[in-house]
Amino acid sequence: MIRGLMQDRPLTIPGLLTRAETSFGHKRIITGGTEETVATWAEITPRVRRLAHAMDALQVPAGACVGTFAWNSQRHVELYLAIPSSGRILHTVNHRLHGEQISFIVNDAADDILFVDRTLLPVVWPLVSSFTSVRHVIVMDDGGDVPLPDDPRILDYEDLLRGQPKTPIETVIEDEHAAASLCYTSGTTGNPKGVLYSHRSVVLHSLLLLGADVFALSESDVIAPIVPMFHVNAWGLPYAAMQCGADLVLPGPGTAPAELAGLLSRHRVTFSAAVSTVWRQLLSELDGHDLSGLRHLVCGGGAVDDALSLAYQTTIGLPLSNAWGMTETSPVVTTARLGTAHRGLSAEESRQVLGTPGPAVPLTEIRVMSDDGVEQPRDGASPGELQVSGTTIASAYFGTDRGAESFTADGWLRTGDVATIDRWGHLRIVDRTKDLVKSGGEWISSVELENAIMAHPEVHEAAVIGVADPRWGERPLACVVPAPGVTLTIEDLRQHLRGRVASWWIPEQIELLEEIPMTATGKWSKQSLRRRFADTASPAVAEDDVKERA
Repeated sequence: MIRGLMQDRPLTIPGLLTRAETSFGHKRIITGGTEETVATWAEITPRVRRLAHAMDALQVPAGACVGTFAWNSQRHVELYLAIPSSGRILHTVNHRLHGEQISFIVNDAADDILFVDRTLLPVVWPLVSSFTSVRHVIVMDDGGDVPLPDDPRILDYEDLLRGQPKTPIETVIEDEHAAASLCYTSGTTGNPKGVLYSHRSVVLHSLLLLGADVFALSESDVIAPIVPMFHVNAWGLPYAAMQCGADLVLPGPGTAPAELAGLLSRHRVTFSAAVSTVWRQLLSELDGHDLSGLRHLVCGGGAVDDALSLAYQTTIGLPLSNAWGMTETSPVVTTARLGTAHRGLSAEESRQVLGTPGPAVPLTEIRVMSDDGVEQPRDGASPGELQVSGTTIASAYFGTDRGAESFTADGWLRTGDVATIDRWGHLRIVDRTKDLVKSGGEWISSVELENAIMAHPEVHEAAVIGVADPRWGERPLACVVPAPGVTLTIEDLRQHLRGRVASWWIPEQIELLEEIPMTATGKWSKQSLRRRFADTASPAVAEDDVKERA
């Protein structure tokens, strides 16, 4: 084999630090909160070096995990750079998890030190006695008035940086496959599992987000990741901003809808990403703010129901666009876009295309497999288990012999989603395997049924689960949150569904709730709903529904 004559430079996060400083030193990182702060990369990069030297002074071992409990903020960005650039592993921890899960995660990663926003100290400090490896807790003052415990393990972030040199970081990352960051899944079944990203995967993933057919991020953008920095590196958006030189707008601890809408308006944000529950909560705040700067809104964490997307298109002239991924996939694998095959579609048809996950991004591959291991045709009509592969996809979980069943013999990740792929490569998620409702031997898609319910103008949210049924094995139960100030009846909903879905899909049981419980990552917690309605018996299905099913 004849080798190409190219320079062998590793793809590592220190390269992003250098790029941000030398090419985009004037660009801004804005953090919202009680007192909004603005800093440039020229001001931040010396702090990153001081932080790396401070960890050396604390004798944090090379290759050790360093935990963070922090909001989206400038200091968290500094940690994103300093920890992996100094040869340690950035371990972002989701503070919204249960205490037992947090303790498991910190101990499983063997975190050496923790960085904690002061407002999150009430969550973390009561658990410190259960952490077996943590030597220090460094508190970052984010404006909270939480009293600090009198404990020698507590250190102040700014005090730690003072006196440290701003000379270059001494560690050199020579192997691009070295571990850079660690994130755990939400643990909906069993303990959370760790996904260990390499320097190479982080750099490649952030670079692909700049693609014209992905998010088309550029130097002229103002990027506001509402997706939390404690979950999958905020979808790689902070690193992508370093790649292209975009301004970065971060909410800080202020995540109330009014505060978020004000932040998007005040800083003329052009690109933002969040899960559907956040976009739904923001809907009531849109009228009071000028959001004309926005060019692209990405919705992840589940399907985009057309009613929500239409509301955004009507109010600000911009529909929501879907994207799909997992903790195990860095996370972005597909993004919605309109291709040449979609020319001539109506506004409604185009919006519905943008509401689906879309085609695979560069460097990744997708396929759907039947139960007997045969790849399904790309006809948009043959569902199977979605499997993914690529340079930004996990090959195993962190730890020994953990989750091996999630990977195929030929190395593809089994996602647990049921999906179809059409002839243009566009993905459509039918459901999660565990969320499909199997009624009388036939499958009901909870995703499609939820979207049909949420098309009702007086429905705020809806989640569908399966409940045991003595005749059909399982029947759908719909949990519905009415829109504020309306009187919604169950019969209204049933009438609305007639003609939109098969009659035997229409739930006999519809529960009107004040709210739907959420997971730690902002998705509907169907596990909580299943526990709540575990003993619910489904009434008989109407005879005409039986005839249609036959």
